[in-house]
Amino acid sequence: MDTSKGAVGRSGGGNQVSAVRTMAVFLLGSFVAILNQTLMNVALPHMMNDLGVDAATIQWLITGYMLINGVLVPISAYLVLTFSTKRLYLFAMGAFTLGSVVSGMAHTFPVLLAGRLIQAVGAGIIMPLMMNVFLTIFPPASRGKAMGIMGLVMIFAPAVGPTLSGWIVEHYSWRLLFGLSIPFAALSLLLAQFWLTDVIERTRPKLDLLGALFSFVGFGSLLYGLGRAGSLGWSNGEVVGTIALGLIFLVAFVIRELSADQPILELRVFRYDIFAVTSLVSALMTMAMFAAMVLLPIYLQNIRGFTPVQAGLLLLPGALIMGFMSPIAGALFDRIGARPLTIIGLLITLFTTWEFTKLTDTTGYGHILMLYSVRSFGMSLMMMTVMTEGLNQLPPSLNSHGTAVANTVRQVAGSLGTALLVTVMTDRAALHAEAMRTAMSTADPGWFTAYQSAKAALAAETGLPGEAADQAMRLLLYGAVQKQAIIGGTNDAFVWATVLTVLALIASFFIRRART
Repeated sequence: MDTSKGAVGRSGGGNQVSAVRTMAVFLLGSFVAILNQTLMNVALPHMMNDLGVDAATIQWLITGYMLINGVLVPISAYLVLTFSTKRLYLFAMGAFTLGSVVSGMAHTFPVLLAGRLIQAVGAGIIMPLMMNVFLTIFPPASRGKAMGIMGLVMIFAPAVGPTLSGWIVEHYSWRLLFGLSIPFAALSLLLAQFWLTDVIERTRPKLDLLGALFSFVGFGSLLYGLGRAGSLGWSNGEVVGTIALGLIFLVAFVIRELSADQPILELRVFRYDIFAVTSLVSALMTMAMFAAMVLLPIYLQNIRGFTPVQAGLLLLPGALIMGFMSPIAGALFDRIGARPLTIIGLLITLFTTWEFTKLTDTTGYGHILMLYSVRSFGMSLMMMTVMTEGLNQLPPSLNSHGTAVANTVRQVAGSLGTALLVTVMTDRAALHAEAMRTAMSTADPGWFTAYQSAKAALAAETGLPGEAADQAMRLLLYGAVQKQAIIGGTNDAFVWATVLTVLALIASFFIRRART
């Protein structure tokens, strides 16, 4: 990719496009959007206390954001082909900036939620638009480097978010999380006004209103149900009902899109074998990736007692590795293709994910940091290269549809992976706790003797009388059981993540180089 001349592509009107300037605008905007989303997780407890709401209510800041993103991605192809690149970006970044202002000034939960949903409208458009622009201005032979640089945003922002968020909420108000985004978003708007030109040729397709309705209800219900499954359980009536409703409407959506003359989401892209295989690998990789991103912070903070900053800092070296390696992986992709990179990356991911199935209450911080960093290196070889290989097989007329489908697959896989792994962890933790409580029987002479000895030692150390020492000992046992049960559940969830990685590895052998 030669950007020294500042132009690598042309718009529909024949005007040369500055690659460097275009990339700068989109990378800045998308980095701010993704970073803001990842800042939320650590800050939720502080928001609950400040706004006087419970966990089920505050979770809507994440669920609502995810829902808006989920329903916008499928129609992104229509938006990209209908509106000019510059106007669509200015609208998306403007909506995100407005949402940041509203959220930062909110003193009630409804106002905060409204701001988050406005943010989500902008963020749901920015990422698909950026991918389509990159596919347009860079030829297939040099897309690896471009997509590798884009991987800096998609990988680095989610990893540094928890560390930054933990530091801010420990020292300042959570409102600063939104205020932090505003100057960068404003700068991105200013640069877009002067640097962006219309890149993608507009065909102004007719909007399939029925397909859009099916998409909104289908993806919205499915993503909502998957998001709630992690906290309510898969057998909960609300979860089952919304997932069932989503699947019904998605079946109707698929039937509609396969028969429509101008579908809003061109599912025929799956006829291209490389795109289909890479979509499968990408989905499995995304699900496995969430194992570490979701489970490790819970283990580190709730079980090991590390602060949010310490938990976030453990993820930082991995983020730096992924950020450093992403452009290098892109350059290697241009030379050798995605398959060798993906196989090597998945082998590394497989080993490190399996090692995470052996966590204990004494596993060293340095050991976890090393495993996560090595795992991040493996992930960096394949996260963007797999998607790029699949998109390279598609003709230019299907770029926007392929991007929309690829992003939809990742969105659903991320939600499903989170719900699946959290549910496995909680269910298995409950089974482990029950098994340990069953084993603690006074009918077992060995266990009863050990219990009596421990109680006597506690009484001697604290000066508690017999009954009080017995109650204290039971509380200590309950805490120890819950701690070990959650560790066991976390290890079991990583076993599932290992299985997902194995499936992705098997599928990766069927990836071949797209002809360019």
